[in-house]
Amino acid sequence: MRYLPHTEQEVRAMLDAAGRGSIDELFETIPTKARFEGDLKVPPALGEARLMRHMKSLAEQNQGAKMLSFLGCGAYGHHIPPAVDQLLLRSEFYTAYTPYQPEVAQGTLLAIWEFQTLVSELYGLPLSNASLYDGASATAEAVLMARRVTKRSRVLMSGCVHPDYRDTTVSYLSEQARDVSVVPVSESGAAHVGSLIEQLDDTVACIVVGYPSYLGPLSDLRLLAEKVHAQGALLVVSVVEPYALALSESPGALGADIVAGEGQPMAISPQFGGPGVGLFACRDERRFLQQLPGRVCGETVDQAGKRGYVLTLSTREQHIRRERATSNICTNQGLIALAFTIRTSLLGKTGFRAVALDCLAKTEYLKAELSRLPNIKLVYPNAPSFNEFAIELSGRSASAELSALETHGILGGVDLGRYEPERKNQLLLAVTELHTREDLDRLVSALRGS
Repeated sequence: MRYLPHTEQEVRAMLDAAGRGSIDELFETIPTKARFEGDLKVPPALGEARLMRHMKSLAEQNQGAKMLSFLGCGAYGHHIPPAVDQLLLRSEFYTAYTPYQPEVAQGTLLAIWEFQTLVSELYGLPLSNASLYDGASATAEAVLMARRVTKRSRVLMSGCVHPDYRDTTVSYLSEQARDVSVVPVSESGAAHVGSLIEQLDDTVACIVVGYPSYLGPLSDLRLLAEKVHAQGALLVVSVVEPYALALSESPGALGADIVAGEGQPMAISPQFGGPGVGLFACRDERRFLQQLPGRVCGETVDQAGKRGYVLTLSTREQHIRRERATSNICTNQGLIALAFTIRTSLLGKTGFRAVALDCLAKTEYLKAELSRLPNIKLVYPNAPSFNEFAIELSGRSASAELSALETHGILGGVDLGRYEPERKNQLLLAVTELHTREDLDRLVSALRGS
C-alpha cells in the first residue's frame, strides 16, 4: 500500500487551500450533461486471492501465450533472467525520474554511465547517449544528426533497413521526406552497395543501411564506408538484433559514423507494440559531440577529488525549446535501459557470445531441414545470416500458411507481404536460444504437412 499517496487530512488541507468543500467541487466546470451518473457496470471488488485466480483464468484464454513462436523482424524473444526484473523493482530505480540533481541521483547516473559504456563497446564507437525511445526513433534521430553535421539534406536509405524504421524516419523528416530515397536490396537480400554508390554525390548527407538486413543477411560495409566518406557524407547503420554483433564485426569497426538500434532483445521480452530502448553511438569528434541527440551522462570529480557523474553537454532547455534542440525527446526509456545494462552485465562477453552461437547453430539446423522440403526454398540460400532468414512457399501465400500453422499452435514468423506485396508468399523466421530442437522439428513437420 506504499503508493497510496494522501491521507484524509492531507486531502482536506488541499481542498481548504483551493477553497473547495469537496473533491466533486473541483469538477464543477465540467457541464452536467458531460458527467457520468450512476455506477459503472463492473463486478464487485474481489479479495486478493480470488482476484489473482480470476486474472489467471483470463490469462489462460490467451492462446497466443501458449503458442510456439518464430516471430522476429525487429522484436525478439530471448531469455531474460528473473534477476533483471527483481533488480528493476528497487524503488530508487523503479520510481526514479530524470536525474537533474546529481547530488541525490548518483546511483541512477552511474547506471546510465555503465549503459553508455556497454553501448559504446557493442557498436564499436566511442561516444554514446543515455538511450532513446526505440530503434526506429533512434534511426530517425541518426539521420537528423547526419543532416545537421554535414549541412546536407539528401538521404539514401537501403531497402534492407527495417520498413518501420524507414517509415519512422520519413515521418520525422516531415516536409523534407522527399529528400529520402529508398534503394532496393541486392540479390543477396543485403544492402546493394553498387546501387548506393551510384546514387552518391556531394548533396547526400548520409547513407543508411541495416546490419543485419531486416531480411536476415549480413554484408561487409567497408567498401561502402570508404565511398561514403570520400564524398563527405556519413554512414549510418541500423541494428535491430544486438546479439548478431557477438559474432560479426561491430559497425564502428567497419567504418560506420553513427549506429542506432534496438536494445529490447537484451532487456525485456517482446511486448504489445513496446516498450523498447533506443541505442545510439557515434564517432568522437567535436562536430558529432555537439549534435548528439538526447542526454549524455559524463564522469567528473567533486571538490574532494572523488569520482562523480552528471548530465552534460546539453541543458534542460534543449528538450523543451524546439528551435534549439538537437533532439525533441524530453525523456528516455530509462528503466528499459537499466534492464539492458543489468542483462548485459550478467551475460558478460563470454555469455554474450555463447547465446549468439546457440542462436546461430539452431538457425542453421532449421535452414537445413526446411531446405529439404519440396514446397519450400530459402530466399537467400548463399547469404550469411545470424538468427533470421526468409523462406518462399510454393503455390500458397504466407498469410494462408500462417493461418494453417496457427491450427498447430505455431506462430510461424512474419508475412513479408505486409511490407512488400511482391513478397506475399515469403515468411521471415526468427530463431533464438529459447527454441529447442523439438520446437524446430515441430515447425518443419507442420510445414511438411501443409
